[in-house]
Amino acid sequence: MTSVAGVILAAGEGQRLRPLTELLPKALCPVGNVPLLDRALTRLAGLGLTGPAEVAVNAAYLADQVVRHVGDRGHLSVEPDGPVGTSGGVGRLKSWIDGRGALVGNADAYLADPTREPGKDIAALLDGWDGETVRMLTKPTLPGTTGGFSGRRFTGFSLLPWRYVRALSTEQSDLVRTVWRPAEAEGSLELIHFDGVYIDTGTPADYLLANLHATQGGSLIDPTASVTGTVSNSVVGAGARVDGNLHRCVIWPGAQVLPTESLTSTVRAPGNLTVPV
Repeated sequence: MTSVAGVILAAGEGQRLRPLTELLPKALCPVGNVPLLDRALTRLAGLGLTGPAEVAVNAAYLADQVVRHVGDRGHLSVEPDGPVGTSGGVGRLKSWIDGRGALVGNADAYLADPTREPGKDIAALLDGWDGETVRMLTKPTLPGTTGGFSGRRFTGFSLLPWRYVRALSTEQSDLVRTVWRPAEAEGSLELIHFDGVYIDTGTPADYLLANLHATQGGSLIDPTASVTGTVSNSVVGAGARVDGNLHRCVIWPGAQVLPTESLTSTVRAPGNLTVPV
């Protein structure tokens, strides 16, 4: 099989997820008490891609937090003047990719494969790949929506051959314009079916939905959290304190719910930041 490098795109500002992303970059927002970026890195590790020689992460918005979080787990590409888009982000990594294919994933993509084995959900992108085609993980387009590719929608990961990567600019652009549509026009875009659950966590409503899916119908409560109230179908993070009542909520690490509070479909972050959904 053609040699492949893993790239996780974590530079975005997450404007639609504000005000939560005023505290954390979107890539570090927890889903099921696991930062989205860690979910992506675990997915790549399930394919045998680990460490700074095989995995890269880009960062721009609140880059220091991303850099600290990744540490020595990956090669870091910091965009000092702000995000340069999905295409520009990969283009800045050309010398590191160095002739390999690039398995590129969005850090904010929540994927859940029925097998629940790390990497199984994206392994089909690599199966039998000849190193020449562009592959995209997809599901059928949602009813009432437009766009997509031959009736299918992107679900967070794509596989790019070096012949496309080497032509990418470092300027602001996105992969739709520089790779996916050109490959489609060329007849070299392969749409790979994803059988699991995919949620783009870009809005508070979808972010909450991803967290609720991660609970599998129950609740996820970190062992270090203090809970004296009632918790139903919710996620409670490390060091959080819940003295009130929760239903379908996400309580970030270190956040607090007072005894007088009863929250439903709400995200609570430290500093009493409350985002009803």
